[in-house]
Amino acid sequence: MKTDLIPRRTVLKGLGAVMALPWLEAMGLQTGWAAGNTPAKNAAPNRMAFLYVPNGVNMDGWRVGAEGALPSKLPPILAPLANVSKDFSILTGLAADKARSHGDGGGDHARAMSAFLTGAQPRKTDGANIRAGISADQMAASRIGDRTRLASLEIGTEASKLAGGCDSGYSCIYQSNIAWRSATQPMPKEVNPKLIFERLFGAGSDLERQRRDAQRKSVLDAVREDYRELNVRLGVEDQRKLDEYFTAVREMEQRIAKSGTDGQSKLPVGAMAPKGIPESYAEHLRLLADLMVLAFQTDTTRVATFVLANEGSNRSYPFIGVRDGHHSISHHGHDPVKLSKIQDINVFHATQLAYLLERLKSVKEGDGNLLDHSMIVYGSGNGDGDRHNHDDLPILLAGHGCGTIKQGRHIVYSKETPLNNLWVSMLNRMDIRDVQFGDSTGELKKLS
Repeated sequence: MKTDLIPRRTVLKGLGAVMALPWLEAMGLQTGWAAGNTPAKNAAPNRMAFLYVPNGVNMDGWRVGAEGALPSKLPPILAPLANVSKDFSILTGLAADKARSHGDGGGDHARAMSAFLTGAQPRKTDGANIRAGISADQMAASRIGDRTRLASLEIGTEASKLAGGCDSGYSCIYQSNIAWRSATQPMPKEVNPKLIFERLFGAGSDLERQRRDAQRKSVLDAVREDYRELNVRLGVEDQRKLDEYFTAVREMEQRIAKSGTDGQSKLPVGAMAPKGIPESYAEHLRLLADLMVLAFQTDTTRVATFVLANEGSNRSYPFIGVRDGHHSISHHGHDPVKLSKIQDINVFHATQLAYLLERLKSVKEGDGNLLDHSMIVYGSGNGDGDRHNHDDLPILLAGHGCGTIKQGRHIVYSKETPLNNLWVSMLNRMDIRDVQFGDSTGELKKLS
């Protein structure tokens, strides 16, 4: 039988492991926010995540037509999102001015990623004297990060580079890091799902992890005693929810364990595939998406960045019939064959976004779900990959921001509206007020 309310930050501990809990009825969480985008007492927390795709998109396959409600038939790139069309909007007309050269010449890929969340012009250097600006996600992390076990989560499929020159005299740091703690300190992303899992669940010391791996034990075994003590205090519905959560964690462990052996037979004798990184790019993306959902579900963090591929990435996509490098064909010169291949890549990425949004929507929380209590941005710092333009960017905003965002629309803003206005609007909905960010002129209108 359910008794007194359980604190939201209750965790299960044991043998070096720490497991945060999903929302339970026994925590008394509510969904609604008060007027003025201010959280009501005991309201569900708002989350924010920024998903980045490189090299722009085929804009002809992205545009949705006139302003207003999204059409019943979405354009090709957005078609995979049909099942969540009431949960996202397309924002047209936003510009990242500091991704432009402003006299610095080439380097649009470096500037596109580094300026996307910072709103700052990166210093042109291929050495150690880097400088950009604090990013929107890290501004949020610095203000609210003490409310969760992790201030923020930085993930991606391609490692962050911390040295060398990559793009027309710009350091590789710029086009492989989207999150910046300060103007001179990027936040490198983690690409190994196994290491992300261990970070989320505090899976103990290296020795303890190695012992569990050797014995093929789950992190759940470490917290079993705490689980039993908590379970007797819960109602039937909460017991079911906790069981579903434990099942999801165990399935995640099994997927990561399996992904660590993918492709082993194809490697030279004595070589080992990185543990936890799947051979399949699609599975890698889905593992990362599921880990982000777990991080939000357990309130381990409320801030995340997810880079599907580094800016300027020349990854090929043979599994969808595109064997050319992405960056190479992004310089399409209006070649219809190349444009078609770019669109195929864009559709693949949108399919991964759809998976993430549907997963968030499937997790109940209070009288809503995780997607109701999140703001998820998906986009690129380049518009058309051939033009390297930084206006009219492909930007999608999903999630209802705890009831503060009206979705299912195409919203058109005047030309050169700062992308930073969107970041200010999202920060305000995280109850972070009075922020001046880059060239922002205030909140982005028409979201509510």
